[in-house]
Amino acid sequence: MLVKVYGSAVFGVEATTITVEVNVANGIGYHLVGLPDNAIKESSFRISAALQNNSFNFPGKKITVNMAPADLRKEGSAYDLTLAIGILAASKQIKAENISDYIIMGELSLDGSLQPIKGALPIAIKAKAEGFKGFILPQQNVKEAAIVSGINVYGISNITEVTNFFDKDIPLEATVINTREEFKNAQEHLDHDFADVKGQESIKRCMEIAAAGGHNVILIGPPGAGKTMLAKRLPSILPPMTLHEALETTKIHSVVGRIKDNVGLMSQRPFRSPHHTISDVALVGGGAYPQPGEISLSHNGVLFLDELPEFKRGVLEVLRQPLEDREVTISRAKFTVTYPSSFMLVASMNPSPSGFFNDPSAPMNSSPAEMQRYLSKISGPLLDRIDIHIEVTPVPFEKLSEERTGESSVEIRKRVTRARQLQTHRFESFENVHYNAQMSVKQIREFCMLEDSSKQLLKNAMEKLNLSARAYDRILKVSRTIADLENSESIKGAHISEAIQYRSLDREGWLG
Repeated sequence: MLVKVYGSAVFGVEATTITVEVNVANGIGYHLVGLPDNAIKESSFRISAALQNNSFNFPGKKITVNMAPADLRKEGSAYDLTLAIGILAASKQIKAENISDYIIMGELSLDGSLQPIKGALPIAIKAKAEGFKGFILPQQNVKEAAIVSGINVYGISNITEVTNFFDKDIPLEATVINTREEFKNAQEHLDHDFADVKGQESIKRCMEIAAAGGHNVILIGPPGAGKTMLAKRLPSILPPMTLHEALETTKIHSVVGRIKDNVGLMSQRPFRSPHHTISDVALVGGGAYPQPGEISLSHNGVLFLDELPEFKRGVLEVLRQPLEDREVTISRAKFTVTYPSSFMLVASMNPSPSGFFNDPSAPMNSSPAEMQRYLSKISGPLLDRIDIHIEVTPVPFEKLSEERTGESSVEIRKRVTRARQLQTHRFESFENVHYNAQMSVKQIREFCMLEDSSKQLLKNAMEKLNLSARAYDRILKVSRTIADLENSESIKGAHISEAIQYRSLDREGWLG
C-alpha cells in the first residue's frame, strides 16, 4: 500500500514542503531514497524501537520510502515521526484517511517520546501558505509555531498521541496564543539596565547617540573600565522591536534551534558576543549545508566584538560587506541562500598590548610604537564603517561608592525612540534607509546642511586636529543624530563640536 505523508525542509530562512511517499509491498528490505543524510538513514533503528515500545510492529516486508523532491538534500532527525506515521499507515496499522491534511515533524526517542526540532516557525508559515489543516510537532516547539495564526498547531509528547488522533479519532488540543499581547508584555522586561552603571556619564551619552542613529561604535579603554558592561546594556535603550522585526529575528534563531523551550516570539533585541577565536564561516554563516552565522543571529540587534584586535584579520574583513549591504549571501554549487544581517556593531579594545594608555601613572606601559602596531591590526576600511570612537577611562572610587543610581534604560529609550521616529519620517521615501547611519553621500548633502559658522567650526577642527577625510561624513551623520535627540531641525555648532569628540582614532597624535 502506498501512503503520502508531508514534512518540511528549511533552506536559508524559508521552508520547502517535502512529500514522503511510503510503499509497503511483498518482499524484504528497507530502501530510503531522495537524498537523505546519515541522520535520516539511521532513523530506521529509532523508528523500529519506538514502534515496538508502543505496541506497534515494524513491518517485515519490503518498505520503500521516497522523499520528494528527490534532487533536494534532506538533513536532520526531524523526519523520524513523518516516516514512522507513514510506515504505520502504509502497513495498515492505523487509518490514513486525512493524513495528507497535516505537516508532521519530530525526532523520536527509543521510547516513542519526541525531541525538539529546528525551524518550526518557517515550517508553520509555509504550511499555512500551502493550505494545510494543521501542523503536528514536538511539545517543546509548539509556542514557536503557534505564532502563526490560521493553522492548527498541535504539540505532542509521544507518538501514541498521533496514532490515537488518526486511528481512534481522539482529538489533539491545538495551541492558541495571543501573539500581540504576549509580545507587548515581554517587551517590558529588561535583562540589563543603565541604572546599574556607576559614573561614565559621557560614555552613556555616547551610547545613547549610537542607539538613536544606529551608529556602529568602538570603545577604547583599559581593563575594568566598564566597556563590556556598557555594551551589554545597549539593547535595553534601542527602540522596542516591531512585530515584523520580531518575526524576522525569530525565524533566523528558529532555523538554528536557538529558541528556548516554550518561548514563542522573541521580544528582546538579540545581543551576540562571539569569542575572538571564531572562524570567518561561523561569523558570517556557511558550511556544507549553509547555516546563519553570528552576524545574522544578531539581526535587528547588537553584535559585540570584545578585544577587537585579537580577532583574526580575515575574520574582521568579512564584516565589511554585510555592514554595507545589511545582508549576506552564501553561494553553493546547487543553491544560494541569503540571510538578513542588519545589526549594530559594537567593538571594544584595549589601547595597547599592556592594556593601558601611554601614561606614566599606568600600572604597565607600552611605547607609542607598540600601541601603533597593536592598533594597526584593525584595517582602515573596517574602521571607516565605525562612526563613533570613544575613550573609556576607569571609574574613580568616589563614583563607584555612590549610593545614587544613574538614569534608567527606560528613560533613555524614550529619547532614542523619539529620535528614531523623526528619522523614520525623514527617510520614508527611501527604500533601504531607516536611520541616520544608513545615509548615503547624497542624503548627507541633503539632510546635513550646515550654517556658515558650523561649517567653519568643522573646517577648523579638521585642520587643527588633522582629522582624516573619512571622518568628515561620519561627523555629519553623528551630528545629525545629536540634533535629532534635541529635536532640532538644523545642525548647530554645539552638535558639530560634540560629534568631533567621537573620532578619537582619526586624531593625529592620539597615541600620545
